[in-house]
Amino acid sequence: MEETNRQKKIGGVLQRDLADILQKNLKDAGRTGVIISVSKVKVTTDLSIAKAYISIFPQKHAQEVIEEINLGKSKIKHEMAQRTKNQLRKMPEINYYLDDSLDYIEGIEKSIKGEENPITDPDLLERRKKS
Repeated sequence: MEETNRQKKIGGVLQRDLADILQKNLKDAGRTGVIISVSKVKVTTDLSIAKAYISIFPQKHAQEVIEEINLGKSKIKHEMAQRTKNQLRKMPEINYYLDDSLDYIEGIEKSIKGEENPITDPDLLERRKKS
């Protein structure tokens, strides 16, 4: 089902404000050398749940940062509600997901360039099997 214009607009507002809040929280936590961005926010049709896809660079810190975000979920939701109080009547519940699309693209590029050759490295075949 395709997103309505309202869902897209609310997703855009949430994406912009969420990126500001997460970057500020990251800076306040003293994490230097970590870049965080919100790549997409999808909102359900009833506007009660939002899925936020977050890209974190470098990738090795991704899981830690996502866990920190999930621990401070209520604080982030409160700050989001304060920012969007004139635009939204009710703040949707936000679920955070790690956006690994850049890693996926990098893997495809390596395969195309021939850097990953399953003939010379048979361990790659296990990773490529569909589950």
